[in-house]
Amino acid sequence: MFWLVLSTTVAACMAAAMIVIRLRAAKKPASVKKIVLPPLFMSTGALMFVFPVFQINVIQLFEAAAVGLVCSFFLIKTSRIKIQEQEIYLVPSKWFGVILVGLLLFRVAFKLAIGSSISFGETSGMFFILAFSMIATWRIVMLLQYLQLEKQLKFKKMRQTN
Repeated sequence: MFWLVLSTTVAACMAAAMIVIRLRAAKKPASVKKIVLPPLFMSTGALMFVFPVFQINVIQLFEAAAVGLVCSFFLIKTSRIKIQEQEIYLVPSKWFGVILVGLLLFRVAFKLAIGSSISFGETSGMFFILAFSMIATWRIVMLLQYLQLEKQLKFKKMRQTN
């Protein structure tokens, strides 16, 4: 029970930090680096699977990844990338924070539901896969949108100089 409460508290703090970071980031122009680096940094967490306690089977991997993909849909739908003042910005919707809190509550409920039948280590591994697949999918979609807008911006600048 202690580990459940501790991991839930840490997840809540991380979600709150993510909301603050995303809202601050919306005030500065986006870049490929700002979009790609967070999932790359997060990927180092996969080193947890070196330890047997965190290892999961293939079915658990696919289940966690599938749930992460479904959850990423909500992040994708509440994030927009647009051109403002000749720069590209990520503009989170007003619902972004609500969606993040909702996803956190979903993860906690899910953890409580499966926590009694799956070990803490396996649950941790599954939630890493869930979070990584959710964030990586969201960031890939953001990157594709960013590159599309960047192309439009370059074309627009090129037409203005001619």
